[in-house]
Order: sequence, then C-alpha cells, then structure tokens
Amino acid sequence: MSAVTAMPPAETVATRPVLEGRDLSKRFWVRRGRGPMTRKASLRAVEGVSISLEAGRVTAVVGESGSGKTTVARMLARIIAPDSGQLLLDGEPVSRRRSKRYASQVQMVFQDPFASLNPVHRVRYHLMRPLRIHHMVDQDIDTAVAELLQRVALTPAGQFIDKFPHELSGGQRQRVAIARALAVRPRVLLADEPVSMLDVSVRLGLLNLLADLRDREHMAILYVTHDIASARYLADRIVVMYAGQVIESAPSVSLTDHPAHPYTQLLLSAAPDPDRVARPKLAGSGAPPSLLAPPSGCRFHPRCPHAMEICTRVAPPSVDIGSDHTAACWLQVDDARRGVPEIETQASDPQADGNLTKFSAGGTGG
Repeated sequence: MSAVTAMPPAETVATRPVLEGRDLSKRFWVRRGRGPMTRKASLRAVEGVSISLEAGRVTAVVGESGSGKTTVARMLARIIAPDSGQLLLDGEPVSRRRSKRYASQVQMVFQDPFASLNPVHRVRYHLMRPLRIHHMVDQDIDTAVAELLQRVALTPAGQFIDKFPHELSGGQRQRVAIARALAVRPRVLLADEPVSMLDVSVRLGLLNLLADLRDREHMAILYVTHDIASARYLADRIVVMYAGQVIESAPSVSLTDHPAHPYTQLLLSAAPDPDRVARPKLAGSGAPPSLLAPPSGCRFHPRCPHAMEICTRVAPPSVDIGSDHTAACWLQVDDARRGVPEIETQASDPQADGNLTKFSAGGTGG
C-alpha cells in the first residue's frame, strides 16, 4: 500500500465512544417467485455488528457491495431500526423513538449528492431549513448560511448561495450536503461513500475536508467505503465487513500493513498501487454469497484459498491477534482450540500455500 500515506492519528478527546452500536442485526423481507408461487424470504443484511465512534477520530467501514456497510450506517442514523442490538449515545441507551435531540447530534451524508438535494430549491433553502427546524439561528440567517458554506470551502459564499443543485459540480453538491449536515452542529457525522460518485480529481479535497472536521472540530466520523486505499489515507481505524458480518478490525496502518483475514488480503491486492510492478495475484475468486441463504460456518469459505473443513461447519470466533487488532478467522485460532492437529488447506495454488505458512507460524500474513 505504498501508493498512499496514512494521515497522522488525531488526538482522542474522549475516553468513551460518542456513539456506539452493540450487536446490531437487521433482516429485510423480500419476495421470491411469481404469481401463486410468491413467498417471502428473509435477507440477513447485518448480523451481530458492534462498532464505536470516538470524538476526534475517523472509523472506516470497508467491504464489497452488499456487505452491509450502508445498513449499519443507516441504523446508527436511526433511519432504519435494528431488529436486535443496542445504540448508545455518550454511554446511555438510545430510545427506540426517533427524536430531534438525537438527529441534532448524529447526521448522515448520503452517497449521491444530487439525489439528496431537492432540485427545485436553491442552496440557500437547503441550508436554512435545518437551521430553522432545530432553532439554530441566533443571528441573521444569511450570515449563518454563508458561514456554513465557508466551513466546507465554498467561497466566496455569494457565488453559491442562490444556485440550484444542477448548477453545481458533483464535488460542490457534496460539500453543500455536508454543510447541511453541519448546520445543526452534530457531534457525529456518518458519511456513506461520500466520494464514490465524484471525479477522481475532486475526491482528495472531500477526504481532506472530512479530516479537517475531525482534527479541527473533534467530530466523530464514520466513513463508509469500498476503497480500502482511501480508508487508509483518512481513517484512524478500519472495520472490514463481509456478507453482513465484521471479519477484521484494527488501526488503519496495522490492518493494511499486516492483514490477518484472507478477505482483507484480497481487498488489498485488488487496490491500485502505482509502485506495484507485477500484475496483482488475487488470492480468491467468486462473488459474495446470497444473504438469503448464506453459507454455513465462515461466510468467506467458498472463496477462501485457505479454507479448512472446520470453516465450512463452524463460524470462526473473533480473535485478538495484536494491539487492538482482531480478526474472525480460523487461521488465527490455535490448533488445540480448533480441534485439529495441523492446518489442511483446500487450495492447490503454491502461492496460497505460502501465504498459509505465514498464518500457521503465528504471523499476520500480508
């Protein structure tokens, strides 16, 4: 991952998380079949996910499409209610009823800025509305709107305040969406793939804006992305999700330099690296499983080059493998606990066997 340089960690200004989700799970009911054969089936979008957001830190959630990243963010924002689990704000359980107080402290920025902004209203309207709803205006409202635009580097404000969304670039629209979220002075910002729909040339500016909010305003930020390279650049901590479950979590530098889970290694090998000379070898194939009928045991085992017999039967426990670094993988569990004398791999690729030796020796691979 020499293509990017991790930003220095921000100082932690609070010992306990501002927002925490414990053992969150969510299922959606979908229709299968047609006509008289139609029936409902349960899609297991998220299962047993725990995540904490601390003031002055960025936590990135990384994974492929369908891994449950956005569902987790929407549960934290109270847009959808979890089927089970608990939300805590400042260590206190959050009521199941949506409240204006919670919305004033936790705000979300969506993936598509054009869809999240009303096309028939000007920028002024989008920023005035939350100020009025939450009674945040104690001065001239135009001055407050101008200050919001300045906070997201849309200056001079007079050039943007009376424009419609279609008159702005993608990056400018996303900055307006962030300014709208900041209008209520939240302590937590949930950013759902905020740069995925933007040109590469403007993505860095948005990432730096989020980093500035973390460092200057000590905001707790959740950064949802499928790009593990940008997660390393921005985040203090990375949480990797696969098929609705957390499979690895660690400080960003530790996770990208020493990935413990084969899926994390797969993500890193697929990330662009201008210093890489040879063509990357992807240790794994296939696609994520259907969450209507997920595989038994470890959900990654159908794609894993190191899959063992136990992986097909029993879900792996989350194992502490280093300083604040955990992974849910049987390769990280000692032989006695796993109940087998030695690791047997189903992979026939010598390269995969070489990687496996690193795991069995007690290292973190990668």
